[in-house]
Amino acid sequence: MTVDGSWTLFLDRDGVINRRISGAYVTDIEELELLPRVLEVIRFFSTVFGKIVVVTNQQGIGKGIMTEAQLSGVHTHIRKQVEQSGGRIDAFYYCPHLAEDNAECRKPNTGMALQAQADFPEIDFKKSIMVGDSVTDMEFAFRLGMKTVFIQTKPEDEEAAKDLPIDFRCKGLIDVVEWLVV
Repeated sequence: MTVDGSWTLFLDRDGVINRRISGAYVTDIEELELLPRVLEVIRFFSTVFGKIVVVTNQQGIGKGIMTEAQLSGVHTHIRKQVEQSGGRIDAFYYCPHLAEDNAECRKPNTGMALQAQADFPEIDFKKSIMVGDSVTDMEFAFRLGMKTVFIQTKPEDEEAAKDLPIDFRCKGLIDVVEWLVV
């Protein structure tokens, strides 16, 4: 697949950039564990994509488990690590609402992508790739006409996604580099 600076990369956070905490939330930087090779991969993506944005459902805020300030601290820490390694993340978007609220910002709804496009009008969803590890990430991308990359980390989502028309399936973010350069 050929991409250039006119393309946008959308990344989910938990399970894609950092290790997902099963049954819990990353509430501060002490709980944050970046996945292997993520920093070098994002550094590579920074040379290819015009924009890189993170879109993440964070209902831990809605549940009162963490605050927006705590989430901001985690995102600031991720951004600093990415920048220190020579990469960039242009923006973080999150939805603090509970799943049952069906808020427009909560994936699979498209609010976070529409906000990103309002902030960066050059974003063209037809020239965007969504990398995520859940069916809701893929549905989010389908609704916008994006290319899809499914990181298979959860058996329940692998089963639910088996018949979806996903562009690329892999085990980690590093695999996306090979897909892009082949």
